[in-house]
Amino acid sequence: MKTNWTSLTVFLFFFVLVTAVGFVAARWRRAQDANHLDEWGLGGRGFGTVVSWFLLGGDLYTAYTFIAVPALVYGVGAAGFYAVPYTIIAWPLVFLFLPRLWSVARSKGYVTLADFARGRYGSKSVALAVAVTGIVATMPYIALQLVGIQAVLTTMHVGGSSGWSKDLPLLIAFAVLAAYTYSSGLRAPALIAFVKDTLIYIVVLVAIIYIPIRLGGYGHIFHDAATALSAKNPTTGKPRGSLVSGPSAQWTYATLALGSAMALFMYPHSATGVLAAKDRLTVRRNLAILPAYSLMLGLLLMLGFMAISAGVGKGVAGYDKNLAIPQLFQQMFPSWFAGVAFAAIGIGALVPAAIMSIAAANLFTRNIYKDFFKPDATPAQEAKVAKLVSLLVKFGALAFVLTLDQSFSVNYQLLGGIWILQTFPAIFAGLFTRWFHRWALLAGWAVGMVYSTWESWGSLSGGKPGTHFGNTVNIPGIGQMGYIGLNALVLNLAVAVVLTVGLRLIKSPEGVDETVPADYVADVDDTEHSEPVIAPVTT
Repeated sequence: MKTNWTSLTVFLFFFVLVTAVGFVAARWRRAQDANHLDEWGLGGRGFGTVVSWFLLGGDLYTAYTFIAVPALVYGVGAAGFYAVPYTIIAWPLVFLFLPRLWSVARSKGYVTLADFARGRYGSKSVALAVAVTGIVATMPYIALQLVGIQAVLTTMHVGGSSGWSKDLPLLIAFAVLAAYTYSSGLRAPALIAFVKDTLIYIVVLVAIIYIPIRLGGYGHIFHDAATALSAKNPTTGKPRGSLVSGPSAQWTYATLALGSAMALFMYPHSATGVLAAKDRLTVRRNLAILPAYSLMLGLLLMLGFMAISAGVGKGVAGYDKNLAIPQLFQQMFPSWFAGVAFAAIGIGALVPAAIMSIAAANLFTRNIYKDFFKPDATPAQEAKVAKLVSLLVKFGALAFVLTLDQSFSVNYQLLGGIWILQTFPAIFAGLFTRWFHRWALLAGWAVGMVYSTWESWGSLSGGKPGTHFGNTVNIPGIGQMGYIGLNALVLNLAVAVVLTVGLRLIKSPEGVDETVPADYVADVDDTEHSEPVIAPVTT
C-alpha cells in the first residue's frame, strides 16, 4: 500500500505542535533556578489539580493502553481484560499510601522512592537496590512506547520495510523527544499531556460509536470475535483464545491483575508524577478522579474485538498484532481522522516515555551518582547529570526493542512489573511501619530478583518457541499458571520476614530512621522540621 498523505500530514501537524509545546514548556512557570533537580525533574513541585490530573493520566496511560493490551485482546480475547480489574484494584490501594509518600517526600526533600528508602532504613544499599530496580524495570516500559510509535509509523508506511530505513523515523521521533526532555524536564510532558489526553478522549469516543455502526453493531462484533477466537491454532491445535476465560486461565488472570495493581506506583515515573503535585490535597483529589481513565481503558480494549470483526490482519502469516489498532483506524476512519488517531497514539507514547526517562535519570543522579560517586554534588551538577542520563536511558530502551520478541508487546510492561514488584516491601511497608530490618529487605529483594529473572528467562514470550522473558510460571502448591512477579514477591516477603526476626534476635544494627510520624501527614503549609531518630520507629 502507498502512503496516505492526508493521514501523514495530520499526524505531522500534531507531532510538530507537541514538539513546539515541549520546547516552550521550558518557559512555562519558569523557575528562579532551572538548574536544580527539583525544578527539572519534578517541575518545581508546584502542579495543581488540573495539571497533575493530565500529567498522571499521561504518565500512566501509555502505549500499553493504546497498543499493547488491545493487541492482546485481538490475539487471545478475554485474557487481555485483566487490565481493567488491575486499575480498579490499584486506585483504593494507592489512595491509602500515596498521600503519605507525598508528605514525607515534601517534608524531607525526597525526589525519588530510593531517597525515601535510604532515609527510612538508614541504608544506601537498600536505596541502591530500589534505584537499580527502578531504572532496569523502566527500560522495557520505555521500549513499549517505542513499539507503539513504530506501529503507527509502519501503518502509515513511513520508512523502509526493514533495517535502518525502517527504524530511522522512529529514531528521529525519539531524538526530538530527547531534545525537549533535556531542555524542559518534567514541564514538557506535563504541558503536552493536555494535547495527548484531549486527542485520546476524542478518538476513543468517536471509535466506540462510529466503528460499531460501520461493523453492524456490538452484537455482530462479539459474534465475529467469538468465531475467530474459537478457531484452532494450527501450531498448537488449541483455540486461539476465547471471550470468557476458562478455569485453567483464571489464576493467570487474577495474578496478573493483582500483581500489576501492586506494581503500578512502584514504578519511578508513577511516583514522579505524584511528587510533582503542589500539596497533599492535590494528590488526594487526583486519586479520587483518576478512575475516570479506567472507563476509557475498558472502551479501548473493545477495539481489539473490533479489529477482529473488521478482518484486520486476517489471513496474513506472522501478522504483527501490534499493528491491529492502528490498521483498524486506517481501515475504518476517513484519512484525516485516521491521522488524528495516529497522532493520539504517537503522542500517547511520547509523553510517558519522557516522564519515564526523567524518573530514571532522577534515580541515577540522586541514588547512584550522588550517594556513591559525588556526595558533595551541587544542585546544578545533579541537574546536569540527570539531563545526560535521561538521554542514555532511551538508548537502553532501544536495546530491548531490538533484542526481545514483539509479538505481544504487553510482555514488555509485565517484565518491568516482575522486577519493580520486588521493591514493594521496602516502599509500601516502609510508609506504615519500620518493622522490617534493612538487611532482611535487601536479602529478600535479591532473592526475588534472581528468582523472577531466572523464571522469566525460562518462560516463553507469548508462548512463542525460542523466545525468553515471558511472564507466567506454575504457582507452587496450586498447579496453575500465574504471574512470575507475584510468585517472586511472596518469596521475597518470606525471606524478609524470617531474616528480620533472626536479625532482631541477635540485635543487629537497625540503621537510623530520619523520619518521624509527623512527616507522613505533613502538608506544604507545615513549617516544622523533624529531627532524625534511632530506629525502629513505627508510624
